[in-house]
Amino acid sequence: MFPQLSRSKFLGGILLTLWLASPAVAHKVEVAGDVAATFHLEPHHSPKAGEPAQVWFALTRKGGAIIPLAQCNCKLAVHLQPDREGSKPLLEPVLQATTAERYQGIPGAEIVFPKPGVYELELRGTPKAGGSFQPFELSYKVIVGAGSTPAGSPTAQTARQSEQAEQPPAQWQIPVAVGAVVVGIGAIVFWVRKSKS
Repeated sequence: MFPQLSRSKFLGGILLTLWLASPAVAHKVEVAGDVAATFHLEPHHSPKAGEPAQVWFALTRKGGAIIPLAQCNCKLAVHLQPDREGSKPLLEPVLQATTAERYQGIPGAEIVFPKPGVYELELRGTPKAGGSFQPFELSYKVIVGAGSTPAGSPTAQTARQSEQAEQPPAQWQIPVAVGAVVVGIGAIVFWVRKSKS
């Protein structure tokens, strides 16, 4: 009833299932002193010029304790590359307490990159009164692609609204991916058992 399944096809099927089911989550991690920061930029670390991009930083102390924005005097600066040493930032987005994935109250901001190119995001922080981490400075390179429409145009706003309406809420992305992996592996196991009988 079912064709014989070679070991390479079986493993290939599992890898394909995992790849198709895994959400496109890309995080970059940097460490400075006793602080580590997980950096994420939506959409999918592929921002477009003139279109809003959401950035967040999950700050943690050694041992894994989260550092919320309420405990950090954090500043974000955006530099267009190449940048001369000591030059003023192109943008200084205001950081706000953000909830992303499993992190609550972490530093986040909306950035509209003015044109395509390579940018450097520089995050600096010192502890507020009662904070127990060393001052830090972290930087991340970001490549910004050409945008399709000017940022403030009604067409761009409509496109953003339709994109947001089509995407499932963040709290459902991981359970849906896990469910897809379980179903895919179950189907492969069923297929292998049937092919052996």
